[in-house]
Amino acid sequence: MSLLSAGNRRDFLKLTAAGTLLGSGFTNRVSAAESCAPENLSQINVSHYLLRNVRLEEGFIRKQDVITATRTGLYDIEINGASVAGIHSPGFSSPLPAWDAGGHILLPATRDMHIHLDKTFYGEGWRAPLPRKSVIDMIHQEEQILPELVPTSEGRAEKLIGLLQSKGSTEARSHCNIDPISQLQGLAHLQQAIAHHRQDFSAKIVAFPQHGLLRAHVEGMMRGAMKMGADYVGGLDPTNVDGAMEKSLDTMFSIALDFAAPIDIHLHETEPHGVAAIRYMLKTVRDNPQLKGKVTISHAFALGTLSGKELDAMIEELKEQQFSIATTVPIGRVIMPLPQLRAAGIPVWSGTDTIADHWQPFGSGSMLEKANVYSQLYRGPDEYSLSRALGIATNEILPLNSQGEQQWPKAQDPATMMLVAASCSAEAVAHVAPVMATFHQGKQVFGALAKI
Repeated sequence: MSLLSAGNRRDFLKLTAAGTLLGSGFTNRVSAAESCAPENLSQINVSHYLLRNVRLEEGFIRKQDVITATRTGLYDIEINGASVAGIHSPGFSSPLPAWDAGGHILLPATRDMHIHLDKTFYGEGWRAPLPRKSVIDMIHQEEQILPELVPTSEGRAEKLIGLLQSKGSTEARSHCNIDPISQLQGLAHLQQAIAHHRQDFSAKIVAFPQHGLLRAHVEGMMRGAMKMGADYVGGLDPTNVDGAMEKSLDTMFSIALDFAAPIDIHLHETEPHGVAAIRYMLKTVRDNPQLKGKVTISHAFALGTLSGKELDAMIEELKEQQFSIATTVPIGRVIMPLPQLRAAGIPVWSGTDTIADHWQPFGSGSMLEKANVYSQLYRGPDEYSLSRALGIATNEILPLNSQGEQQWPKAQDPATMMLVAASCSAEAVAHVAPVMATFHQGKQVFGALAKI
């Protein structure tokens, strides 16, 4: 909890109570409550403007060398185009049009680094997944569902983008099915949905052989997807799905090398297949230095089966070859060594994965929620740990560095950010606080603020 005076805290709580209506809409980028709000509530429609009464983190409060709170202050933030143009004292004299941030905390926008925008039930009402027994069972189910989903996937992807924006995310890495049923149609639809939002949302696409690269015989389609502009080469469980670990991974790497593209592979397999696959990928990167720093392992559950020196050696090798890990912060039998990976300097990115589709119905679109789950799983309820947990949702962009020095925002930083109904980042994570407004490169893409 941040250190606020009694008066400031009362004012903050009043603002929060009044503002929660603005952040409560789940499906609409502007909720029904906002449409009935006072006339001076609006979205910012100019490129050079002021945000007044913005709360920024200034440093940690310590008591006997223990971090107990976060010091914050109110500022006026000048935005010009895509960047922060200046950080001014409150009441800064300026002729620029201004909107009231209401004392809410300004945080970096979140990034969803593992999601499937191309296939979702979202926006079509409640629909629970069917029972399943295995990944192959789920693939069979998907083969039956895709003919229904693919023709309308563009519109549903746009609705999902709107949901992410309402939760504070303006950037995503989206996997897109490349399979015998979708072929390249789903990719074309996803590219069109993203193109419609090129001014307010940024997304990279992973060509993803969901039904197996070898099993579904889609190497040619995968190459076609890369020619169409997919950004990453994907892969899937080379042993459990494709039944030939080395051949599956060699095929994936071959496509990546031919297109000079990075890789993002789904690896759900645990010991021994998953560990063997990771070791084979590490060897392949050592033998092909041009792949160094270009491989992301999504899920990577096999890492949760290692411990002690074996885990330490694996982490050191992942760091040496500059691998990154994308995680949903899973709750289950396998506890991932995410803190150890982060401590070693390996990029650990989080994502919501699937939202309201036939795989699972639990996704909310909130990356603050992922940071919250991380804090609970790894026992980080204190002010410092909660503030650090935010990093898995923002690609480690944080208002304060580990020493408590203010590092964000600075003048000339990208104005990609969110106003959150909390007093500091620790509270935002602990309470999964409502997002009041989201900005992408200076453009407000969600929420309504009072014009001053």
